Amino acid sequence: MPVGKLDHYSIRTLDVEASRRFYTGVMGFTVGFRPPFKFPGLWLYNGAQYPETTGVVHLIGIDRNDPQGLKDYLGDRDLESLQGTGTVDHMAFTATGLADMRARLVEHGVAFRERTVPSLGIHQVFFEDPSGVTLELNYPAAEAA
Repeated sequence: MPVGKLDHYSIRTLDVEASRRFYTGVMGFTVGFRPPFKFPGLWLYNGAQYPETTGVVHLIGIDRNDPQGLKDYLGDRDLESLQGTGTVDHMAFTATGLADMRARLVEHGVAFRERTVPSLGIHQVFFEDPSGVTLELNYPAAEAA
């Protein structure tokens, strides 16, 4: 069977609420169905919801007082390693509505940087989520003109 499209990415976080605010307020995702795992977390959706999709971002909460459910399901990780994207440089999405996104980033106090890719007609916006995960949004370059 060939590999299909990227389904979702997961972020382990000590602050699920800060990540929820970011991904709903800045990215415009919605909280939806999540199975009853034995650890805290949220599944965030961008349009279609379960059962059509399992969401686009899975927030994996770390309960310092009861970490066993997470350890049993996904394994243990050193808390010091849970910042940024590690060896993965960034996650990218196609998007439209550049002016609206700039306004949301400013409204939420999220620093961002922009550039236009020569020859591809793509204008990129880069920023980080509360866990330091770098996100890239690719807009039609005409929106930046």
